[in-house]
Amino acid sequence: MTCACCAPSRDVRPPDADLVPAVTPLASLGMSERPVFVRGGKTHVGTNSPMLAQDGEGPERAIVLADYSLEALTVTNARFADFVAATGYVTEAERFGWSAVFFNTPERLDAARRAGAGLSWWHRVEGATWNMPEGPGSDIEARMDHPVVQVSWADANAFATWVGGRLPNEAEWEHAARGGAHRQRFPWGDAEPTDETVFCNIWQGNFPTYNSEADGFLRTAPAMSFAPNALGLYNMAGNVWEWTRDPYRIRSNSRRAKARNEQALLHQEKVLKGGSFLCHISYCYRYRIAARMALSPDSATSNTGFRIAYDGHQN
Repeated sequence: MTCACCAPSRDVRPPDADLVPAVTPLASLGMSERPVFVRGGKTHVGTNSPMLAQDGEGPERAIVLADYSLEALTVTNARFADFVAATGYVTEAERFGWSAVFFNTPERLDAARRAGAGLSWWHRVEGATWNMPEGPGSDIEARMDHPVVQVSWADANAFATWVGGRLPNEAEWEHAARGGAHRQRFPWGDAEPTDETVFCNIWQGNFPTYNSEADGFLRTAPAMSFAPNALGLYNMAGNVWEWTRDPYRIRSNSRRAKARNEQALLHQEKVLKGGSFLCHISYCYRYRIAARMALSPDSATSNTGFRIAYDGHQN
């Protein structure tokens, strides 16, 4: 297990799993869950004012997008449970037998530091899966409307295939988060969240030892929480990182960037967007629209989920 910024990556692959084909109609979704139409056209991805240049946030690049749709919510535990029940799908975390879980109790932090852990708040937990996100003894009964977590890139793609959709690419995700071809730092505009001013589910307090929970949540929040952006999309900042379909690359000719790209290619890393409930400006200022993170596609953590995109307009 190697460590990325906000989540650890795996280093190995589990056995393959078979997927039983099935499709759930969009009509089964509630109005608040249905895909939001996003007009394409000339837009941009990235920023000319990167806060974490080493992540490849810049430079801004002009692009042209086709029209597409993006679900207003990240995929919830309830929907993923329906998928598993209908197909018998077994997630990669289940096949590995363990996954990464965030713990910040003093006892666990001290034990991890003594063991020489790179990020002492991440722990390998045997039996941690999408329906037991913190390991055996935990469950999702009171979190069915929360985003599903402990899902890998392959798991997200399997669900997307089942509903007839796909993962968005990075440019589509950014364009939708901004509400169009605008330049703004966050989905709600440029106002900076603080430990007292809450716009989304991120960390408030001293990371990783104290979270005041000013936003009301220690871990994930319901997928429909806080005010949506201009297009009606919820939680495009914070809550959970969201897988995209794109490979992680840094557009730079520097020696450091080339070395990072070689590592990303070796591990087949993918881009994630949006930040998570663990982000804080003092540690991981990655809940900005242009921010990004990389994980190996077989990684699954307690702060990683996804949402579904579709080509064109979905009725």
